[in-house]
Amino acid sequence: MAEAEETYNLRVVRQFAVMSVVWAVVGMLVGLFIAAELIWPALSFDIPWLTYGRLRALHTNAVIFAFGGCALFATSYYIVQRTCHVRLFAGRLAGLTFWGWQAVIVAAAISLPLGITTTKEYAELEWPIDVLITAVWVAYAIVFIGTLARRRVPHIYVANWFFAAFILAIAMLHVVNSLAIPVTWTKSYSLFAGVQDAMVQWWYGHNAVGFFLTAGFLGMMYYFIPKQAGRPIYSYRLSVVHFWALIFTYIWAGPHHLLYSVLPDWAQSLGMVFSLVLIAPSWGGMINGVMTLSGAWQRLRTDPILKFLVVSLSFYGMSTFEGPMMSIKTVNALSHFTDWTVGHVHSGALGWVGLISIGSLYFLIPKLYGRELHSLKLAELHFWLATVGIVLYITALWAAGIMQGLMWRAVNPDGTLTYSFIESVEAMRPYYIVRFLGGLTYFSGMCLMVYNLWRTVRGARTAEMPVPAFAH
Repeated sequence: MAEAEETYNLRVVRQFAVMSVVWAVVGMLVGLFIAAELIWPALSFDIPWLTYGRLRALHTNAVIFAFGGCALFATSYYIVQRTCHVRLFAGRLAGLTFWGWQAVIVAAAISLPLGITTTKEYAELEWPIDVLITAVWVAYAIVFIGTLARRRVPHIYVANWFFAAFILAIAMLHVVNSLAIPVTWTKSYSLFAGVQDAMVQWWYGHNAVGFFLTAGFLGMMYYFIPKQAGRPIYSYRLSVVHFWALIFTYIWAGPHHLLYSVLPDWAQSLGMVFSLVLIAPSWGGMINGVMTLSGAWQRLRTDPILKFLVVSLSFYGMSTFEGPMMSIKTVNALSHFTDWTVGHVHSGALGWVGLISIGSLYFLIPKLYGRELHSLKLAELHFWLATVGIVLYITALWAAGIMQGLMWRAVNPDGTLTYSFIESVEAMRPYYIVRFLGGLTYFSGMCLMVYNLWRTVRGARTAEMPVPAFAH
């Protein structure tokens, strides 16, 4: 009797891919609601768990760890199997990572609106949830690295280098920053205090951006752009240089969040210098991705998935130039605490992370169900809604942030402040309306995506992909 053909483990990939789309809609809907609250504060109805302060943490956790996290799990599990020519290691453990991660997300969705929080940026979840995150992450590392160890091809493709670095770095960052003394099941105190706590927090906070929201999604970029373009990566050597330069440099840039604080001046300057150095590897990666389209530029006219993937790189390049510029002390003196920073974050979040994830999911989900995408025209419309939404959003906040900074520092000839703080708040309202419209436009594109993918997979049987019998 012939042996049964070995197939890739796509079940867990499908689960994470579908939930990534679901959590994207949920997280962005919360973001849209709190953007509306900035225009119409009465929308909270004086209900504590609907206030901006509580829902803002829910929004950031939902879009970063629920939407982004599920997209990273899905794509890393898919890519590591396909590039190693081997079935996922410890399949049951991989399944547990899915259910464990969903449990983390649900726990966050319950605890954050109730005001149960550590108050640490991007690390608001209390210690029992942190313990669950650690357990899931260790399982994730075992599955991913175990799959790499079993590979049937001699080399490790560069996308897997980025995924492995993201997994290991986030483990270290999460464990150290979350060290705490529990008081009750819902309250703990950080093991660090004062400026040390701030430094550890932003060592974590900026590198959560650097490894979770950059390195992991670069893993997507290095796989899906060549696949969708039908071209090899422009320079494999540059991709390896990009990897090592980015990984070494990023870890030092966190202090730029603490400029003009009580952090020692040398540490602030170190953060600024490494932030400026980061431009080189970041732009090297962007150029490598864009140049992969050499000989295939004409495909951009007709391929909306490729548009998502390639335009995400332009936002990656823009954000990784803007960030270092904002870390320069004289620029930061104007930008700090203003909505310019919020615009910068969303340029990267909606433009880079959002578009690369959307493009990857449009590529991946039809393949996982053995179908063609229901409508390329709807995907094209989604691309333009997303792009217009981002432009409205970030330009409104750039203008608003610069105006804020200038109003705060304006002084009369006698040295008194020209504007009261409330006057600067009132001046923001028109920009917040444009921001809301930009967010609504982007969100409407996500709803279109849900419909398009639902029509794609409706009634479909799950597809199977055979593992090659030998390395090609």
